[in-house]
Parts: sequence; structure tokens; C-alpha cells
Amino acid sequence: MTLRRRSVAVVLRLTIVISVLAGVVLTALGPATVTGLLPYFTIQSNLAVGLVAGYAVWRARRGRPDPPDGLTGAVTLYITITAVVYHLVLANPASPFAMPQPDRALGEAFGNQFLHTVVPLLAVADWALLGRHGLLRLRHALWWLAFPLGYLGFALVRGLLVHRYPYPFLDAAELGYVGVGIVSACLAVVFWLLGLLLVGTDRTLTRLRPASVPADADPLPAARPSPAGSAPPGPAGSAPPGAVAPTAEGAEGTRSAEVV
Repeated sequence: MTLRRRSVAVVLRLTIVISVLAGVVLTALGPATVTGLLPYFTIQSNLAVGLVAGYAVWRARRGRPDPPDGLTGAVTLYITITAVVYHLVLANPASPFAMPQPDRALGEAFGNQFLHTVVPLLAVADWALLGRHGLLRLRHALWWLAFPLGYLGFALVRGLLVHRYPYPFLDAAELGYVGVGIVSACLAVVFWLLGLLLVGTDRTLTRLRPASVPADADPLPAARPSPAGSAPPGPAGSAPPGAVAPTAEGAEGTRSAEVV
């Protein structure tokens, strides 16, 4: 990564960190507290993106490469899931799992948009435009399901203890465990397909992005012109390679020119 590109990456990743903090703090100004927000996948995915972005800035300041591609790909997928589920399922009136959208104060409304829209867009832009590409494999899309499946177990166990579920499609009291299992299986397939799309995009970006030349690399040496009147060495009495022997007419013209 060139110095200029590294500087742009640092600025964008600091913006991601600030946006995550702003989203959490502004959202906590509403009825929910910070600890009350932690059980939500939205908060956890945003915090994961913020931590990885901050870690990338820390590594860049020390001249180290970006975090592992599997890690950056994972948090990019999770924050994409947050945006997709919020806009297409939770905030969509046509969705069977739509959550009623309360009248939020201005600060809380901004915080909600930071967490569900601004941070996902910044994170995807960072991964696509400034991240490394070409090292993701199809198996990553399967490995990345570990966190959503772990979150499912956490949400169900927590629901048994506190009798509250973070999202309508995980509400075992309303849907039953069979219903939650069916919805969760469908979501797992969708998340896996999103992971495959991320891997495919990674490969496409690898082909489209031109190979970069390190900033400190010297260009190929240009051919130096031969000094005037000199010729490459060759056998005695022979013309240089590629030279055309003068004809008799050419020689006569040369002598006439010398006389004039």
C-alpha cells in the first residue's frame, strides 16, 4: 500500500471508529442504556467493525499490514447483515417481522442511522476500495456463520432467563422453538449466500484492480543513447549489427557533399 493510500485508509478507518462511538452514545441517550443495547446484534457488529478499524489504524501507524483478510471479511459481512436485516426486515412495513418504529428524539434518530446505515456503508467502502483482495476462499463464507449461530444460541438462552428477545424473528415465546428454528435456518442460508457474494466480489476486485507498484520501486532503466559517432563493437571491417552498408551512389553523394 502506497503512502497516500495508507493515509486515506487511516482517515476512513478513524471515521468508522468515530461513527460507531457516535451511534452507540447517541442511541443510549434514548430509553435504552449502553448495557441494555449490548445484547443486540446491531451493537455487537458495530463494535466489532469499530475495533477492527481501530486495530488497522494502530497497525498502519507502525508500518504493519492490514489485519487478516478473514477477519476484515467477517466484520464486513456482519455489518452488512445488520444493514440488510434492519432495512429489509425490521424497518420494512411489508415485513412480517417489522418492528414498530418509535418517535425518536433527534440525537437518537441520528444514532440509529449511524448504526444501521452510515457505519455499514463506510465499512463496505473501506473493505472494497482500500482493503487487500485475493485471499478469501469459499470456505470463509461457511466459517463466518459461526458468530451468527453463536448469537442465536445466546439470544435464546438469554430469552429463557429474562423473558425478552432482541428481535421478533427470535421470539421463541411467540413463534415457538420450531418457528424460530425455521426462520433461523432461512436466515443462515441468506447469510451464507451473502458471504459467498463477498468472496465473489473479492475475486472480482482482484481481477479489476491493477497491480500496484511500490512507492520506493525504481522504474525500469531506459535505454541509454550511444554517444555521438560511436557504434557497438563488432568484427573489424564489418558494419554494426542492423546497419546498412552504403551503396556506391550513396558513397559518391557523401563525397560530393564533403566537396561542396
